[in-house]
Amino acid sequence: MSNSGRARSGEDFDIIIGFLAFWGLVVLIITVVMELTGQPAVGWALGLAGIVAALWGMIRLRRRLPARVDRRREPGV
Repeated sequence: MSNSGRARSGEDFDIIIGFLAFWGLVVLIITVVMELTGQPAVGWALGLAGIVAALWGMIRLRRRLPARVDRRREPGV
């Protein structure tokens, strides 16, 4: 695999991490609202735990890949 392939996969990890972080925030808000209103929230809490675990794992895997590459070209190149 070429170096640009590894950089691209690193960018793919960034997208997945952002996706998980967004939905983690959404599920956190839902869980808090469910708890405050006295509705059962154990399912939401377990879902949140799963999202946090997946996010933690993706961040650990992402650290092993190279940093993002700026693909913009210099003017005149």
